[in-house]
Amino acid sequence: MRVMRVAVPTNDGKSISEHFGRSAAFLVFEIENGQIKSREMRTNAMQHSHGKGDCDHGPEGRGQHNHAGILSSLSDCDAVICTGMGWRAAEALKSGGIAPVLVAATGSAQQAVMAYLKGDVTTGSRDYCRCTH
Repeated sequence: MRVMRVAVPTNDGKSISEHFGRSAAFLVFEIENGQIKSREMRTNAMQHSHGKGDCDHGPEGRGQHNHAGILSSLSDCDAVICTGMGWRAAEALKSGGIAPVLVAATGSAQQAVMAYLKGDVTTGSRDYCRCTH
């Protein structure tokens, strides 16, 4: 009986945040035998403050995002369900063994997790954010 953990970025503890890195927190669902057994709210200490498409990390010395803080807080998760994230964040998740799952619709975090468990959502089916993340 394997325990699975699925994280969903959220700002209110109920619905999916529109962007992984800009969410206030992550709602982590612990799943056993296809059923949600518990949920835990984890603060996103590395929350990005820029708007979509506004991250200009060129040679002006601003540097690139470091997703290590987010990854360490989600290191025990198997998947992250979200509506958008930068491609660097997606690659960082994948390298940490966490599947990024991009869904088209916002809504209830719990409904998204249940759809994922039923196989109604597939991983890697959408493009990632096209800004300079």
